[in-house]
Amino acid sequence: MAGLGARLTRGPASWKGIAQVRLPARRRSAAAELIVRVLLALGLLLLITVIVYFDRDAYADHATGAPIGFIDAFYYATVTMTTTGYGDITPITTSARLINALVVTPIRIAFLVLLVGTTVEVLANEGRRALLDSRWRKTMRNHTVVIGYGTTGQSATATLLRGSVEPERIVVIDADSLAIQEANAHGFAGFEGDATTRELLRRAELPKAREVIITVGRDDTAILTTLTVRQLNRGAHVVVAVRDADNVPLIRQSGADAVVTSSDAVGRLMGLSSMSPQLGEVIEDLLSAGDGLEIHQRMVTSAEDGLSAKDVPGEKVLAVIRNKSLRRFFESGADQLHTGDEIVVVRRAPDPRAARVDF
Repeated sequence: MAGLGARLTRGPASWKGIAQVRLPARRRSAAAELIVRVLLALGLLLLITVIVYFDRDAYADHATGAPIGFIDAFYYATVTMTTTGYGDITPITTSARLINALVVTPIRIAFLVLLVGTTVEVLANEGRRALLDSRWRKTMRNHTVVIGYGTTGQSATATLLRGSVEPERIVVIDADSLAIQEANAHGFAGFEGDATTRELLRRAELPKAREVIITVGRDDTAILTTLTVRQLNRGAHVVVAVRDADNVPLIRQSGADAVVTSSDAVGRLMGLSSMSPQLGEVIEDLLSAGDGLEIHQRMVTSAEDGLSAKDVPGEKVLAVIRNKSLRRFFESGADQLHTGDEIVVVRRAPDPRAARVDF
C-alpha cells in the first residue's frame, strides 16, 4: 500500500493531531450525523414559518404596519427560534397566542436542545474517544499487528482467527480509510496512517506486540516498514510478504524473521498443479482451511513424552522444535519427543462449519 498518507484524528486540546485507535462500532459518521441535525433544525424552522404564514392575519407588524408575508413569517420564525425576539412582529389574537404557547414554544425548546445537544455531544464524544484510546493502549500487550489490510492481510487475519487468536488481540494499520472500516467490521481495532511513522506505530502499541505481519503491497515500502518496526520492537516475530524474490535478502537484513514471496508461491503452486495435479491439490489443501488436511504447530503433551515421532496418533510429525532449533523429521534428534518440544504436524482439519471464518 504505497504512498501511505497519514490522516490523524482531529480532537480538542492536546488530542488534536494525535492518531487514535478506531474500535469496531456500528454508527453513522460524524458528517452524516451533522447533516441529519442540520436538516432537523431547518425542518423545525420551516414548520414555524408555515404555521405563522397560514395564520398571518393573526399577527401584526408594529414596525411597518404592512400585512405579514412569507418573508415576514420566516423572519419571525428565525428570531423566535433563536430567542432573539425583537418584538416588531407579534401575535395579536387569542388563537395565535395559544398556538405560540402550545406549539411554537415547544418547537423553540426542541431547537435549543438540538443545538446545545450537538455541541455537548461533540465534546463528549471526543473526550470519550480519548478515554477509550488511553484505556485500550494500557491493556494491549502481546498482540498481533497487521500492517496492510488488502487481500493478503485479510487472509492472514482469517488464518489467525482460525488459530484461536481473539479479534481483540489483532490491530490493523492501513493508509486506506475503507480498509480500516472493513477491519472494524471484522472486529479488529484499526489505525489509519503511514505505517513507517514511528508515532503511529507507538500509538498502536507495536513496541509491546508479539507478532507483526507486514503486507503493504510494495517491496520498497515493506523494507522501510520492516526497518521501522524492528527499531521499535526487537523481540517481536516479524513476517513480511514481498513480490520479488530478489528483495528477500534485503527484507531479512531489515529484520524480518520470515519472508513470504507471494508471486513465487503462487507460481510454484501453479507449476506443480500443471505437472502433477494431485500434488498441487494436496499442497492447496494444506494451505486452505476447511475439509481435508492442515498444518499445525503445537506443544508436546506429557502423554507423548518419550514417544517416537512416528507413534503420535492421528497426526504426522514433519518437524520438531527444540530449544528454538528446527529439526525436520529426517534429521537427528527429531525421532524422539520430549516435554517442552514443539512439533509441526499434518492432521485432519477441524469441522469447517465450526472453523469457518467468513470475511
